[in-house]
Amino acid sequence: MAAALTVFAAPVAHADAPAIPSFTDGYGLTQVAGASEVHSATDFTITVTTPQLSGRHKIRIFLPSGYAADPGRRWPVAYFLHGGGGTVDDAAAAPALHSDSMITVVPDGGLKGWYANWAMQNTALGAAHWETFHIAQVVPFIDANLRTIADKSHRAVVGLSMGGYGALHYAEFHPDLFGHVASLSGGIDLGMPAVRAAVVATELNITGAWCAVSTSGTGRCPAYGPYVDSDAIFGSPYPVLGADRLWNEVDPAATANLARLAGHDITLYTGSQGPVDHFTEIAAKNVKARLDRLGLPSRFVDYGNGATMGSTCNGGHNYGCWAPALADYIPRLESAFRTTS
Repeated sequence: MAAALTVFAAPVAHADAPAIPSFTDGYGLTQVAGASEVHSATDFTITVTTPQLSGRHKIRIFLPSGYAADPGRRWPVAYFLHGGGGTVDDAAAAPALHSDSMITVVPDGGLKGWYANWAMQNTALGAAHWETFHIAQVVPFIDANLRTIADKSHRAVVGLSMGGYGALHYAEFHPDLFGHVASLSGGIDLGMPAVRAAVVATELNITGAWCAVSTSGTGRCPAYGPYVDSDAIFGSPYPVLGADRLWNEVDPAATANLARLAGHDITLYTGSQGPVDHFTEIAAKNVKARLDRLGLPSRFVDYGNGATMGSTCNGGHNYGCWAPALADYIPRLESAFRTTS
């Protein structure tokens, strides 16, 4: 599912750029020299390589304004996962993510990485172990290089669209890492044919019917990179003789997976308008109903046509809705972090 935004990257840092923390390579990540982008002393991007993924990959970081001035203080961390067709720079469209109460880390998720270790590693994209990259490399790399509070009570994973799937999946399969999870307009029910079709559309680089509502009015459809096989990420999507086994195993809406969220702070947002959020609303309602049956508390915000989210939100699949939704969520997350200090 596509992230509805085009953001231009900042220029590569120059000698007179603000000072940023230095990072030491480790956990399989190697920094690319001279590739840092410094937007400010508290907003910068580093570029890394890893054997887990082909090519170079960016990690954008927002630090609290008081980070440098208070060297003895440690901070909670939120990991923000962008949507399909998006980049780490999408986070700039949601100012609430740049908080003075926490560190925000925005790792590259690929145009269609789906926050998964792909079933096929021999596609045009080469190595594609996205989950390993994020969980086994980025998280410990950040904890080793920044002053984080490195426990689940002070670590959140938040994502939208494709990243909404990633956030819920990561919280379920790594409950020891994340104590807080939020999904916005997420493709979080892989049992729904429409959600499976969205994944396949990104694999085949087919923009589909939702192009017009996923461009923020630019008129440009999101691109998902090279064509790959429709079975590349989760194997066959067809429920024939167990061929879709992997889809079912990683389905965030599966009751067995949702049960792993016991004790977690769970939040779901969705609109209801357009050919994408029509289905993300159904997916979110399915997940909410199953959480209720499991007796797991959660907060569900269905903003429908967007009227309750302000003048920028039309209830569709775009940052006009996601930015105010994050503005609603982040103060709640900050409060939750404070209560566990």
